[in-house]
Amino acid sequence: MKTTPYTELHIQLGAKMAEFAGYNMPIQYTGLVEEHNNVRNNVGVFDVSHMGEFRAKGPLAKKFMQYCTVNDVDTLTDGKVQYTCLPNGQGGIVDDMLVYRVNEEEFFMVPNAANIDKDWAWMSQIADKMGMTLGVDFMNESEDWAQLAVQGPNALKAMQKLTSANVVDMEYYTFQIIEFAGVKDIIFSTTGYTGAGGCEIYIPKAKAIDVWNAVFEAGKEFGIMPAGLGCRDTLRLEKGFCLYGHEMDDTISPLEAPLAWITKLKAENNNFINKSLFIDQKAAGVKRKIAGFEMIDRGIARNGYDVCDAEGNKIGEVRSGSPSPSTGKNIGTALVQAAYGKVGTEIYIKIREKLVKAVTVKMPFYEG
Repeated sequence: MKTTPYTELHIQLGAKMAEFAGYNMPIQYTGLVEEHNNVRNNVGVFDVSHMGEFRAKGPLAKKFMQYCTVNDVDTLTDGKVQYTCLPNGQGGIVDDMLVYRVNEEEFFMVPNAANIDKDWAWMSQIADKMGMTLGVDFMNESEDWAQLAVQGPNALKAMQKLTSANVVDMEYYTFQIIEFAGVKDIIFSTTGYTGAGGCEIYIPKAKAIDVWNAVFEAGKEFGIMPAGLGCRDTLRLEKGFCLYGHEMDDTISPLEAPLAWITKLKAENNNFINKSLFIDQKAAGVKRKIAGFEMIDRGIARNGYDVCDAEGNKIGEVRSGSPSPSTGKNIGTALVQAAYGKVGTEIYIKIREKLVKAVTVKMPFYEG
């Protein structure tokens, strides 16, 4: 398995480790619920160094981004971040990613860890056809960066102690390139995958441990704790954030996933892959969709479980499911026939051959 610059630290801290996206990653330290609640109420730190980093530069960079992604890059200004996804040419999704606009001719991207190689191959093929030079105009910097996600309502207060740049007042989905904890050229962003506020810190790998130590020292007064990928999943699910391979994949379109809001079909300058297909799909109406649900009867839905109607006919499948520490409910998402995706519809999750009642609800599950 691959490691991050922090793998030995996680082991020393007693983390429960497991394989994730080919990396040896911490799943939990003191316990999923404790870590989840600490992120919601104080500040927690995730090692997300397994995530990828790409960069597009030069006069073709914006055109390249507009063709590869469904959102409208023209709406970005320097220092802004955009959530988007890559259509696969067949109506599905290669991956979702963040796009950072450094300037008019430079964009920094963050793809999912499990999809780095797939995304690189897909986007490189497009870049090459557009006349971009790989390694110059389009670069894979995934091995150059460590990344910490410092999340929670006290995260920015704690991190402000480590830089003279104003980070505590940063708007959501913005970034700065700053000196942080004595390290130059840190990319400091405020996107977040927990819905609890906070930041992401992109660190040159040689300085990874130094920044970790500084972050934890700065956060002591705020009850800072390391957090594993287990609570990262419960936190993102409570906020209705998509996870690749669950709420979206190569067979699910952005309109079937809850990603219509980032799929800019009316913009004039983003003639992206599959745009006409998605325009037709929207006009006709989707036949299936991702819906959020809460369990009514006792039971926990898990990924892959059948979703049925009252008569036991299969109408879809669970894509994510978990107890929700913040609400005390058992929640999940399912890809179901569109008629069953309407809020307030009773559905049944097949758990150990028994039909267990649930109801579709509006996401996010947790508003706090």
